Amino acid sequence: MRMRGVLIGVAIGTTLGIAASRIGRWRRTWGIDPAEATRALPGDDIVAEPSAVETRGITIDAPIDAVWPWLVQMGYGRAGWYSYDQLDQRGRSADRIVEEWQALKVGDIVPTHPGGGFEVARLEAGRALVLRSDTALVAAQAATAREGAAGLATATTGVRLSGAMLSGTPQEFAATWAFVLEPLDGGRTRLIERFRAWFGAEAPGAPFVMPLIGFGVFVMLQKQMVGIRERAEGLARERTAKAALEATKPVGTRNGHGHRVEAKAVVAGPMG
Repeated sequence: MRMRGVLIGVAIGTTLGIAASRIGRWRRTWGIDPAEATRALPGDDIVAEPSAVETRGITIDAPIDAVWPWLVQMGYGRAGWYSYDQLDQRGRSADRIVEEWQALKVGDIVPTHPGGGFEVARLEAGRALVLRSDTALVAAQAATAREGAAGLATATTGVRLSGAMLSGTPQEFAATWAFVLEPLDGGRTRLIERFRAWFGAEAPGAPFVMPLIGFGVFVMLQKQMVGIRERAEGLARERTAKAALEATKPVGTRNGHGHRVEAKAVVAGPMG
């Protein structure tokens, strides 16, 4: 019986070890282009000497104008994060463009939870969206939203757990989260996401908590990038189908803007 227990333990340990190795390899390789990882991107100067940098990208079979609207409407209580909604949203992430969430500007807050979120540090329409957070911003949001505790009480389990885990991160930090769009041949787009973070004096337990947070962030981002790709490609297909349908209408029923108009008969009157 004892030997059987040892064998079972070895088998379980081996299985977990193989799974951990595969997951680790997946994280180290998914969405990483060495050339992109070393290039300068918008917002790099905000955290000039980072403790950690992570860059990932995904190719989207849609033009930039079908991708950008999904980025500017992100956020808790807005369009969501297009990731695992049961963890970071109270509802489903939006699957349509919402016009009232398109007017994002520098200085706005993109919420991550009911009490605060990232500040928009840079915004180049159709090119780059750079979000930032640091110790001072988090402290200011906490000071002006004490009722946020009540808000967190109604937040999802994932949001509450994220708040609890962050209590174990370094007390001094600065971070940026950049979304950069680049055009590719064939009307495609490359979406590049980059995290840059600087950590000050470590809080107790940070060496153990940070790897867990890092892996959690990767899992959420991998799902998010795929979610953005699916939505952008779907929007591009809808636009193509709409344009094709419009093109099948008789010329006399379309004006220069593609709107249907009534054809009018012209009757020639007497000359002179």
